[in-house]
Amino acid sequence: MINRTLIRLKIVQLMYSYYQQSGKNINSVELELEKSLSKAYDLYNYMLWLITDVTRYADEEIEQKEQINKFAHKVETISHRFIDNQFAAQLAVNKQLLEFKENQNQLWVNYPDYLRKLYADIKQLDEYEEYMNKVSVDYNDDREFWRKVYKNIIMKDERIDEILEEQSLYWNDDKEIVDTFVLKTIKKFEPQLQENQELLPEFKDEEDREFAIMLLRTSILHEDEYKSMIMQNTRNWDFERLPLMDVIIMQVALSEILNFPNIPVSVTINEFVEISKYYSTQKSAGYINGILDNVARQLKASGKIMK
Repeated sequence: MINRTLIRLKIVQLMYSYYQQSGKNINSVELELEKSLSKAYDLYNYMLWLITDVTRYADEEIEQKEQINKFAHKVETISHRFIDNQFAAQLAVNKQLLEFKENQNQLWVNYPDYLRKLYADIKQLDEYEEYMNKVSVDYNDDREFWRKVYKNIIMKDERIDEILEEQSLYWNDDKEIVDTFVLKTIKKFEPQLQENQELLPEFKDEEDREFAIMLLRTSILHEDEYKSMIMQNTRNWDFERLPLMDVIIMQVALSEILNFPNIPVSVTINEFVEISKYYSTQKSAGYINGILDNVARQLKASGKIMK
C-alpha cells in the first residue's frame, strides 16, 4: 500500500523536522521514517474498520428502535438492508483487519457521536435511497454502495481530521493518499474469499522499503553536494532567501535523480513539484521545476546521469 509518492512525502517532512531540531542523527531519522510509514499502514486498516463500526452502530440503533416500537405496540417495518450489507460483513471477519484491531486501542467505537453523525449523513445520500429502494441487491451492489459512501462522504469528511489528529501526528497528512488505497481495496474484494480476502500489503515489495531508506540516507549524507547544485542554478533567486522547505524538496529530488537511474527524471521532477504545491509557497512550484530541470540537463550533459 505504501507507494513511492507517500515515501517521498514522508522523507520531505522528516528532513524538514531534522533540520529544525538539534541533536538528531541519521539513525534516529531512519527509525522515525519507518515508524511514520508503519503508521500510514495502520491508518489504511483503521479507515477500512470504520465501515464495520458504523454498521455496528446502525445495527444497535435499529435494534433500539425496534424495541421501542415493540413496547409501544407500534407496527413499523424497518429495513435491515444497510446492516445486512455483505461487503461490510466480510470486512468484519477479515483476518488481517481483526489482527489489526486486536493490537489497537484506537477504535471508532470510542467516538460514538461521530458514528451517529456519519450514519445520519449516509442516510441523506441519494445513493442510500437508491440502494435501500432496490427490489433486491447482490454482493456487487453491497460493495459498490460502500465504495460510493466512502468516496462521497468519508473522503470529504473534515470531522475525521480532528479524530485522526488526536491519535497520530502522522495521520492527517497521510489520509488523502490512504483514501485512494481504501477505494482500491473495496473494489478488489471478492465474496468467495470470505475472511481470507487479502488486503494491500504494507509495501508492494522489498525494493520499495529499500528505496525509502536509501533516499533518506543519500539526501542527508550528500546535503552539501546537492545544495551546491541548487545554488549554482538559482539565477534570479537568492539561495539564502529560498524557503527551507523548497531547498529540502530539491535536495531530495536530486538525491533520487542521482541514485535511482531506473526512475525517469521527468517522473522525479513532477513528483517533487507536486509536493511543493502542498508544502511550500504559491510560486515555489515554478522555480523548483525550473531549477531541477536545469540541474538535470547539466548532469546529463556531463554524463553523470544517462536518463
